[in-house]
Amino acid sequence: MMHYLPNIIFAILLVSAIAFFAKNVKRLIRNIKLGKDIDRSDRKSERWKNMTMLALGQSKMVKRPIAGILHIIVYAGFIIINIEVLEIIIDGLFGTHRIFSKFLGNTYNYLIATFEILAFLVLISVTIFWIRRQILKIPRFWSKEMKGWPKKDAHYILYFEMILMSLFLIMNAADYNLQQLGVEHYVKAGAFPINKHVAPLMANLPESTLILIERGAWWLHIIGILIFLNYLYYSKHLHILLAFPNTFFAKLEPLGKFPNNPTVTKEVKMMLDPNADPFAVPDENSEETPEKFGASDIFDLNWVNLLNAYTCTECGRCTSVCPANITGKELSPRAIMMKTRDRAEEVGANIDKNGGTFKDDGKQLLNDYITPQELWACTTCNACAEECPINIDPVAIIMEMREFLVMEQSAAPQELNMMMTNIENNGAPWQYNQMDRLNWKDE
Repeated sequence: MMHYLPNIIFAILLVSAIAFFAKNVKRLIRNIKLGKDIDRSDRKSERWKNMTMLALGQSKMVKRPIAGILHIIVYAGFIIINIEVLEIIIDGLFGTHRIFSKFLGNTYNYLIATFEILAFLVLISVTIFWIRRQILKIPRFWSKEMKGWPKKDAHYILYFEMILMSLFLIMNAADYNLQQLGVEHYVKAGAFPINKHVAPLMANLPESTLILIERGAWWLHIIGILIFLNYLYYSKHLHILLAFPNTFFAKLEPLGKFPNNPTVTKEVKMMLDPNADPFAVPDENSEETPEKFGASDIFDLNWVNLLNAYTCTECGRCTSVCPANITGKELSPRAIMMKTRDRAEEVGANIDKNGGTFKDDGKQLLNDYITPQELWACTTCNACAEECPINIDPVAIIMEMREFLVMEQSAAPQELNMMMTNIENNGAPWQYNQMDRLNWKDE
């Protein structure tokens, strides 16, 4: 029985980690579905192409070559090294060692060599990322919204990756030495282009110490991966999973195209219809009349808006190209997404606390998280959406909240209110008599 104890412990850890992960996924889906329904099932071929090019192919990342290439290395390492994780899981459950080597033959040597090289490159890339943040202090990583947890989270991720890759390489170095010694259980398998240079540092260690190092690194590596898996929900690195659905369901229309409010469109058409009754009163109980114009809280946004918020990588590319932010305005598109996600999390915690029902907490996304000053600073140029590597659309949220301010609270800036009043009274943004509208042609 004692012989199987490590396998039993490993199975318990694995099942517990998967169960906790599944619980977080369920909560994540619940929170995203707090938004209103929207149909994004059209033009499927374009959506699959977007997902393949942006989420899998990282095509927009390389617009900034240094960060883009480093990110691709880390991403490739994350994807490919997961094959090695699968082998570790099988070995941990059944007490085998390098089980894939029995079925893959010489191919296994190439796989392990690839893993080693990628792990080493990931270690270098992550170190450069850390230098860019901590020593070079790239401005977009030091904006005011990147304080507290967001700043710590970015560092935790880098340290996590450094430790996981180091443990992988240490495990292989000890394993390589044990293979050379012909120790039972450590079958000769794999090529080690990195660790054949590191292994000599352990060459004089006793067999028992090498086994302790190999087993210790093995356990710490897989436990670290399980911890990292469950840490994702609380981290900006949730985009590792959500980038795929986010790019699939992203807006396909031109970024500058904004949807017309159907209720307003209907009223305008009635005004232009010579046969319409000018004294007709709109039916407020009609299904076409919304309960509320625009958005003041996450319930008023659609589920794609909330998916965007949870997918945000907090990389700051959007904010770095925002003309409002560059000129010192309050607006930061990254902060819009972060605040939307924070509010969704707060509402989700409220629902969990109250047995599955949301109880009014006296807060909302507007004012308590996002201020009107931020919303009105936006020029709707869509530079943020164009720059985002995974097609997040902060402007969509901004426009929904602006609509609420105008249509529900008549809270537009004075200059905008004057313009809209002039259009209503004079048929033009300027304050002059309608009879004078065509005077410009005489000048």
